[in-house]
Amino acid sequence: MEEEKKAETKVELNIEEIQKQLEESEKKCAEYLAGWQRARADFINYKKEEMERIGNLIQYSTEELIINILPVLDNFNLATPTASQSGGQAENDKFVQGILQVKKQLEDFLKSLGVEEIKVIGEKFDPNFHEVIEIVEPDGKEPNVIVEEVQKGYTINKKLLRPAKVRVTK
Repeated sequence: MEEEKKAETKVELNIEEIQKQLEESEKKCAEYLAGWQRARADFINYKKEEMERIGNLIQYSTEELIINILPVLDNFNLATPTASQSGGQAENDKFVQGILQVKKQLEDFLKSLGVEEIKVIGEKFDPNFHEVIEIVEPDGKEPNVIVEEVQKGYTINKKLLRPAKVRVTK
């Protein structure tokens, strides 16, 4: 009988030990699951931040490329009035037509990237988009009105890329 009690006590101890081990295992399981969930959330956040960083890097490099292309477009803009002022003769010239077509392609390419020209003539001076080169006498116009564009300004996706250089009334 004592042996039976000892056997029952051992069984009860074993059940209690097993329950303790089960509770500890459940705690560890919950802890590991929470840790895994935190690590997964951290990884997802890392991926989002990395994608944003790569997007910003691409956008920055695109802006740098466009800034380096703008002087070429400026030269095309300087050549365009000269070609059209030569009495119509140059407009029939295939070389001039080719140059004008290349200029148009370049403008279309920049437009497809979100580059837009800043409109200036007759507008009020805005230091956020314009850079004053010279202040001229009003000549019957109200003050701070742009009367001449010296160099075109551009925005890319509503962000200033290059300010327009202008002459403004006093």
